[in-house]
Amino acid sequence: MQELVTAAIAVGCAGLVCLASAVRIVKQYERGVVFRFGRLLGAPRLPGLTLIVPIVDRLHKVNMQIVTLPVPSQEGITRDNVTVRVDAVVYFKVVDPASALIRVEDYRFAVSQMAQTSLRSIIGKSDLDDLLSNREKLNQGLELMIDSPAVGWGVQIDRVEIKDVSLPDTMKRSMARQAEADRDRRARIINADAELQASKKLAEAAQQMAHTPSALQLRLLQTITTVAAEKNSTLVLPFPVELLRFLERAQQHPKSQSQESSDQTPAAPLTPLRTTADAVTAAAAAPEPPVPEGVGSPSQAIQP
Repeated sequence: MQELVTAAIAVGCAGLVCLASAVRIVKQYERGVVFRFGRLLGAPRLPGLTLIVPIVDRLHKVNMQIVTLPVPSQEGITRDNVTVRVDAVVYFKVVDPASALIRVEDYRFAVSQMAQTSLRSIIGKSDLDDLLSNREKLNQGLELMIDSPAVGWGVQIDRVEIKDVSLPDTMKRSMARQAEADRDRRARIINADAELQASKKLAEAAQQMAHTPSALQLRLLQTITTVAAEKNSTLVLPFPVELLRFLERAQQHPKSQSQESSDQTPAAPLTPLRTTADAVTAAAAAPEPPVPEGVGSPSQAIQP
């Protein structure tokens, strides 16, 4: 009887050990894949308490959470021949636990290598401006390039983000000079536009004051009031504008009188020019002058 009790206790202990080795707990964010004699057995086990056959079955737990995988910095040459270093982050999760274990040896390492090669390809196909300003489009293209082969591994790419773009120091200085020149150009354009608008307003004000001369006097008094309000040693002497206009008219009056006198003076008659032949003909036609007595005979007179 004692031997039977001992045997029962031994069998019970063995049963408890076998039951303990057969019991498995699968967490909520995991799925259990069972292999029996190396072959896949049915669908993955759901979260909770599950049993397997000891020594015969092997249970592999697969994490179904979203994995954050940093991609090491990749150096490449852009399409406009600029050397850059780009690093990124890949967010993915396992959607098919059986395929993640069977079709690829290590799905994490496979996704990492695919992300690095895709990132190098994106760098070579893009310009520097796209890498700096148009990252959303590049992220989408990078996600499609990684997700295409990852679908067969039971992995789904949730999101890909380009984290940082490192530029050479010479390129940084060139971009800084370019940005400074662009800001200087915009400042000059704004200043010129302001000067143009101010000149138009001043022209309109001048035309308005020309129709009402008293407005100019009021403006002068306002300027004197503004200057006198400040505590300074500036001496302001108001000069009547009418006096300036009087001096201007007085300066223009002598000029107009001198011009009128020059217009009223008669011009000297113009003598026609004569040629040598006309002078000889006129001398021949003139009468001979009388010869005084005692000078000589008429035959001695000089013929013209």
